[in-house]
Amino acid sequence: MKRRTLPVAAALTATAVLLLTACGSGDDKPADNDKIAGADQVAETPKQSASPSAAQAGDKPDGVDVSLPKDMNLVFDWGKPKDANEAAAMDDAANFFRAIYRGVDKRTTKDAAVTTYATGDGLHYADTQINAWIDGGWTATGTLRHYDATTRSAPNGKSVEVAFCADSGKFFGKEIKSKKILETRPSIEDFDYYKIVMVKVPTAKDLWQASKVFVETKAAKCQ
Repeated sequence: MKRRTLPVAAALTATAVLLLTACGSGDDKPADNDKIAGADQVAETPKQSASPSAAQAGDKPDGVDVSLPKDMNLVFDWGKPKDANEAAAMDDAANFFRAIYRGVDKRTTKDAAVTTYATGDGLHYADTQINAWIDGGWTATGTLRHYDATTRSAPNGKSVEVAFCADSGKFFGKEIKSKKILETRPSIEDFDYYKIVMVKVPTAKDLWQASKVFVETKAAKCQ
């Protein structure tokens, strides 16, 4: 089976949170149009912080390895906003998702990428998703596309909401023991709409962490 419901309570609202390739039992209500959810959140210093002298390129942004297997392809089909903070927050929102799937591949929630790009409820979300894949005996394969991204900054400049669509129609679970790929037919369940609240780490330059995750499943607007 490709999909599995995992309810997780967010701090500001109860939300049905899903596996990144999964559909939940209900749709989460989008954040208020006039206020960024979690705008008062503060980032924590990563438990395994990146070395300041590390190269900022390739598969090691912020000096942290977020590389994935060749058959696990995460595509972020979006342009960068002009605002520097929003651009950095968008980059690290993508790294947050890469970190989760790196954890799925490595079969651990303790990878440095996870603790670097997530904090608070975002870290709880990441741990829950990774553990679900581990418990199910699955890894992932195929292409997961993210697109139609928008960003909004909080007035205090310390948090940015990154919203986007995701299409998992060509992204599947794979049983680790049998190597069987769990393909499904295309449907509305392939489309999800995310709002990630990214908060700036005060002790690191241009490093942002996912502090909250809101998900609208079966998102028709993403088709």
